[in-house]
Amino acid sequence: MAKITKGAPKALSANRLKDGIVVFLTKGKSWSEDIQDVAIAKTPEEEQALLDTGASFAAINDIVDPYLFDVEQNGSEIKAAHIREHMRTKGPSVRKDLGKQAGT
Repeated sequence: MAKITKGAPKALSANRLKDGIVVFLTKGKSWSEDIQDVAIAKTPEEEQALLDTGASFAAINDIVDPYLFDVEQNGSEIKAAHIREHMRTKGPSVRKDLGKQAGT
């Protein structure tokens, strides 16, 4: 479970079951591999709505282990507030020639 800060904006992350890729819940209630697409919760009610949506996808075995994490917004750029989630957005760190980091 990620470290979360009370009152900080949150997003929902999980792993897609078919391939294990880290995904983020979007405003359209779908999953994206890009953190820039996340739905952001700013109230406890919005946080619960994200968790409920994640639970419904977990119930149909689309994703596993949905959880909230803190995000920061700088203009239109969104990034994870803590290192664990920041690393998850980059893909596997054991090989720079594989995963998301290989494409940049």
